[in-house]
Amino acid sequence: MTTHGIGVSPGTAVGPTVVVSTVRITPPGDTTEDPALAEASVSAALEAVAQDMDVRAQRAPEAAKAVLEATATMARDPGLLQAAAMQIAEGHGPVDALHHAVEQYCGLLASLGGYMAERQEDLRDVFQRAGARLMGLPAPGVPTLTTPSVLVALDLAPADTATLDPAMVLGIVTEGGGVTSHTAILAAQLGIPAVVQAPGVMVAAPASVGLDGSTGEVVFNPSDEVAAALIERNERRVALQSRAQGPGRTRDGQAVQILANIGTVDDALRAAAADVEGSGLFRSEFLFLDRAEAPSVDEQVATYTKVFEAFGSRKVVVRTLDAGADKPLAFADLGEEENPALGVRGLRLQRVRTDLLDDQLIALARAREATGADVWVMAPMVATAEEAGWFTHRCRDAGLPMAGTMVEVPAAAIRSANVLAVCDFASIGTNDLSQYLFAADRMQGRLAPLLDGWQPALWDLIVATVRGAGGKPVGICGEVAGDPLLALVAVGAGITSLSMAVGKVGSVKAALAMHDAATCLAMLEAVLSASSPEAAKAAVLELVDDEIRSLLG
Repeated sequence: MTTHGIGVSPGTAVGPTVVVSTVRITPPGDTTEDPALAEASVSAALEAVAQDMDVRAQRAPEAAKAVLEATATMARDPGLLQAAAMQIAEGHGPVDALHHAVEQYCGLLASLGGYMAERQEDLRDVFQRAGARLMGLPAPGVPTLTTPSVLVALDLAPADTATLDPAMVLGIVTEGGGVTSHTAILAAQLGIPAVVQAPGVMVAAPASVGLDGSTGEVVFNPSDEVAAALIERNERRVALQSRAQGPGRTRDGQAVQILANIGTVDDALRAAAADVEGSGLFRSEFLFLDRAEAPSVDEQVATYTKVFEAFGSRKVVVRTLDAGADKPLAFADLGEEENPALGVRGLRLQRVRTDLLDDQLIALARAREATGADVWVMAPMVATAEEAGWFTHRCRDAGLPMAGTMVEVPAAAIRSANVLAVCDFASIGTNDLSQYLFAADRMQGRLAPLLDGWQPALWDLIVATVRGAGGKPVGICGEVAGDPLLALVAVGAGITSLSMAVGKVGSVKAALAMHDAATCLAMLEAVLSASSPEAAKAAVLELVDDEIRSLLG
């Protein structure tokens, strides 16, 4: 039996499975007659979880420390303990009280959507660990592995994923999770092939599994022949990628910058060591999240300097603070919104809190001056030419010569001639652009077909953006950029740069090197002529080099 999920960490794996237990602590319906004692026990359990995360962080690889530290911060959140105390005051016992408090917080995170919604499972993991302590039960988690295996789970807690041993964990398959979940991010950082959202894998509970972390294919109990084919396919993929080195080029020499998406200094160091031409998306908001106060200018300068130094003379495109909606800030709370995704987020928040933007631009300019780096700065959530012009003026005043805009709102794509007339470049965020184009929440799994990168209507907007740009650079930094086939379509549309997760660079470079610009244009025309994403992909596959097609599973 074969199922397909979402490949989030490239490579193939074949091996026996270890099913991570789905047993969960359920509230026992306990009550208390001593509120002070109950609150103290909850406080002690949460602090014990936080200390456990601290210890794990000390042992974990550098890439995983921040995840474990974030979990510790959740456990120590005074608001969580306060919410549990309120439940205890109403007569609930410590386990029930903590469960109610956690679920209240999870409801808030779910309403925010996006990145914050995916943190629900992190918070529920805190409850499972603290609840186990309160009930005198063993802590949940991945069992000790005695032989190299493939982990199969509904999902993995970040505390577990962060400390996995790549020598013992051949691969990961989960029924839940998403492309921005900690399971996905950490698996890619650890080099463990992984597939998320693989339907039926827990029900089937196969004794062995073969998986392809590039295509999302998962084979239950594969035969020797199927297992060998998976491994051989990956070997050919790696060999093909190794032939495509240096700057991105089509077969006939058309340049396409291949860049990396980053979010932290550690990301920058890893990406800078790879064969990329710079970073096309530095998500600077990770410096601001989970803090009571905004980072100072000096702190920002220190961080940006490290990032710029890592890339040397290579371009770094910085997205200014993209907060609000799924990434609320404690120090910039503008009140509750009915629909945060359509509310005061991105540049809209920056225009309300100009101090946050101005401090960031000053810090970026100081770091650029100190390093001599090639720094491009762009604003998120731009809808109009007036907004783009306001941002560009702010950048110029700070001494930043390259000011651009994210194209995530359909209005900016449709009127790109006006928007690009007042700034220097654009980068298309296909994830959000699809969400707003199809009125489909990115976190609603049932709506995933609408957010398919092969949707012809999405490419109508991409083409409109490039045509209106008047020759100014237009890149893509959404998920589309890391798909080797869609990257070819993007070149046909006139996209000048593609920014992606580092693990996807080799496949995209190889695909470009095996196709000429004329073929890419024909692929674009095939997509625009199609009536569905399925028809669009099928039409492009007819034009793809046979060697690339054979690696797609």
